[in-house]
Amino acid sequence: AGRAEVRGEMEVTAATLLNSLGYSGQLLEEGALAQGVEEGASSQHFTAACAWLVSQLNEVSLLEERLTPTTGPADAESFQLEVSGLLSELHCPYPSLTTGAPTTRLNDSGSCLQLLLFLGSELQAARLLRSRQHPLGEHRVPEDAGSSDGGAQTLGELQALCQAVGMGKPTAGIPTAQLFTDLEDKIREAIAGLPEGTVGEPLLSKSLDPAQWEHLELIQQAMCVEYECRRQMLISRLDVTVQSFHWSERAQHRGAAMAELYDPLRGSMCRRAGVTLAHLLSAREDLSVITRTTSRGERQRTACAINKILMGPVPDRGGRPGELERPMATWEGRRSGGDRRNNGGDRRQEKRRGGKGRKH
Repeated sequence: AGRAEVRGEMEVTAATLLNSLGYSGQLLEEGALAQGVEEGASSQHFTAACAWLVSQLNEVSLLEERLTPTTGPADAESFQLEVSGLLSELHCPYPSLTTGAPTTRLNDSGSCLQLLLFLGSELQAARLLRSRQHPLGEHRVPEDAGSSDGGAQTLGELQALCQAVGMGKPTAGIPTAQLFTDLEDKIREAIAGLPEGTVGEPLLSKSLDPAQWEHLELIQQAMCVEYECRRQMLISRLDVTVQSFHWSERAQHRGAAMAELYDPLRGSMCRRAGVTLAHLLSAREDLSVITRTTSRGERQRTACAINKILMGPVPDRGGRPGELERPMATWEGRRSGGDRRNNGGDRRQEKRRGGKGRKH
């Protein structure tokens, strides 16, 4: 009875928190929250609410991880792996959400409620910090810096840039051109104090007009989508490969030890690219130098002990069609005597041939 009462209080708190944050999804319908946390990662409403909280966090912070809502129970495992990486980036302090196998952490309704409360409190704190750093009347993202969808990304890049060059908070109503002129002066002043040759020549040496920048942004977005698809494919291959190691009898006794080593590394893998046009502007010419991964200089940094392990003899599993002999055709009917009518016909033909031979 005590646990049910605590769970009921957590459900009320989670519903109130989601409502205050502006969430208006189906999880707030009558009975949907209790059913959603009971189903956990298999619930579309529960995963959609978590994805909405993370998307709101992405708009007001520099959070890189994202969550993809599930479409059915088949996507539950991948969703829980994404949650593991997200909680690792947010430094979640709750052991029930960060310890154990990532695919079993959301099997309990209490853990699902705790996840909603944690993400909601993180969103509240991020919004509060942003309102304090940029209150009404002070400088905000310029209107011509981008659309509302990219406003959070532009804001984060401007904040990081101003902090890196030691520039004070911009005054209210400062024109966009004046803001970037001040930033350029600060950057030139910082570069002048560095030893010669510390900062190389920029990789992008030509100026682009607004239309070219828009076209370049579309190219960057298409490449990010392609990169995320390839990275997700490699991560899925890694998951399948690691799962195959658990099939052996020896691994069944060491499953906990394997998960303890692998899960933290897997949780830190991010599907998103994270490369923006700001990286293009800051790239130097040395990035255009392509070094082979098998070169001596690269091998000195990438060589490890596993490269010295030699595989022993393995059984030949075949699979070479060119070395197979063509099977001979068999005629079981003729070997067993065949059809009597056919044999009678053959004897008649032999008699006719014999008669012809005697006449000659």
